[in-house]
Amino acid sequence: MTERMTGAQALVRALEHVGVDTVFGIPGGAILPAYDPLYDSTKVRHVLVRHEQGAGHAAEGYAQATGRVGVCMATSGPGATNLVTPIADAFMDSVPIVAITGQVASSMIGTDAFQESDISGITMPITKHNFLVTDADDIPRTIMEAFHIASTGRPGPVLVDISKDALQAQTEFRWPPTMQLPGYRPVTRPHSKQIREAAKLIAEAKRPVLYVGGGVHKARASTELLELAELADIPVVTTLMARGTFPDGHPQHLGMPGMHGSVSAVGALQKSDLIIGLGVRFDDRVTGDLSTFAPRAKIVHADIDPAEISKNRHADVPIVGDCREVITDLIAAIRASGQKGDYSDWWKLLNGLKETYPLGYDTAEDGSLAPQYVMERLSAIVGPDAYYVSGVGQHQMWAAQFIEYEKPGTFINSGGLGTMGFAVPAAMGAKMGCPDATVWAIDGDGCFQMTNQELATCAIEGVPIKIAVINNGNLGMVRQWQTLFYDERYSNTDLQTTRRIPDFVKLAEAYGCVGLRCERPEDVDAVIEKAMEINDVPVVIDFVVHQDAMVWPMIAGGASNDTIQIAVDMAPKWENEE
Repeated sequence: MTERMTGAQALVRALEHVGVDTVFGIPGGAILPAYDPLYDSTKVRHVLVRHEQGAGHAAEGYAQATGRVGVCMATSGPGATNLVTPIADAFMDSVPIVAITGQVASSMIGTDAFQESDISGITMPITKHNFLVTDADDIPRTIMEAFHIASTGRPGPVLVDISKDALQAQTEFRWPPTMQLPGYRPVTRPHSKQIREAAKLIAEAKRPVLYVGGGVHKARASTELLELAELADIPVVTTLMARGTFPDGHPQHLGMPGMHGSVSAVGALQKSDLIIGLGVRFDDRVTGDLSTFAPRAKIVHADIDPAEISKNRHADVPIVGDCREVITDLIAAIRASGQKGDYSDWWKLLNGLKETYPLGYDTAEDGSLAPQYVMERLSAIVGPDAYYVSGVGQHQMWAAQFIEYEKPGTFINSGGLGTMGFAVPAAMGAKMGCPDATVWAIDGDGCFQMTNQELATCAIEGVPIKIAVINNGNLGMVRQWQTLFYDERYSNTDLQTTRRIPDFVKLAEAYGCVGLRCERPEDVDAVIEKAMEINDVPVVIDFVVHQDAMVWPMIAGGASNDTIQIAVDMAPKWENEE
């Protein structure tokens, strides 16, 4: 069956066929032909955001909460370039999104026409793949290919840039089209020899650790991970992108490793003799000084992206494959071998670190609100079924440390790129993807001011997210570094928000939301409970916290993990563990 229609109609029809139900975007001249048939679609809901960056982050939040491909749309030139940050963010965190942009007419490409930018060239390093479409006949096939690439193998962003004349031209629509991706063959099945080698190293090890990253969640392998960990009795650490993939409450969980990780998690990696890395990048925020990272450990590294294997740390046993299949095969190999390591001394050491150096915090002498306490009460009152979506900075680390994550995918944040302004639009996208779920955005006063215009979108579209603004009046993480490394020279980090410039309660009300404020520890529970009772409009809570609250533990950037500090000039004692 074929049908005569415009390229723009073919675009909308193709989006319907690949199962798109929500698109976040803003119209403009070059993409306008696509918005006309979109107006008639009964299957695709378009959400009019207030900034293209918000559209991109909303698509990310939608994708991370649902596991489906998120979609954003923008016009040419500045509309497209405003998507660059969320595209880069999705690339770093392996989030499947498709960004559709309008382009000037094909005859004008390269002439510096009004609102022209080479968005394909600009985004080439930060997309899994991108397309420039100048022929209407290619639109359906390109859309099908884009969604296939974004969602298979290692997920990631794909850009589809379509010239205005291709959108306006007539074409014969056929579905399904035949994809033309001869070079794209993601490997999902791990090699059996490598699996056997990994199982052999696990049986021989005295101090093994399962180092779990976001790839395990992307593979939907949390159930298999739990089975592997319990079968082999191996301690587990979960990275920032894997919080919740292994339950926090499980006795084998040691916490999050890295720059602001727990002493037990950092110590486990440093003192291990075998690291089983699953869906991880061995990135600098986990390893610290790479030359001193886990000096006595052999490495088993499993990842679906062969480019990650041995990129930062040489893998003794490299395994290319989908983490779910890798873990399933590892379980079978361990069972078949009938061998199990004796890790009693190892557990004694790690449990000692866990008991001696738990996560904690000091309360301010003036009785002001501790941000960590806010996180603890959010966790207790809101519970493990909610989605927690954070911005970037101190509040992100406190959310990772002091909220208990028992279910995979319930902590959504910007990990690799560290994008301020991520939380509000991403929470909006998560809520629209999972409308029955409770979604909390945890933001800083600096991050919040970058994308809070999407409160208008939430209010108008009926998206009742809840936002906890951790307001310390500063760019908190930068101030922490200035305190520790720049002799308390606070250059351009004071935001003046504790002077209520702006007044976040009034700002929330101006956007059609409910605004609340909390400044005392004794009021925290009541304010959170009040927010939980409001489910018809967005709620913003201005939690005014002490400006000098810091994130601990901490490892200075580029320093060895052995130099971890639990407070200013206080380090854990590593002796007697050999």
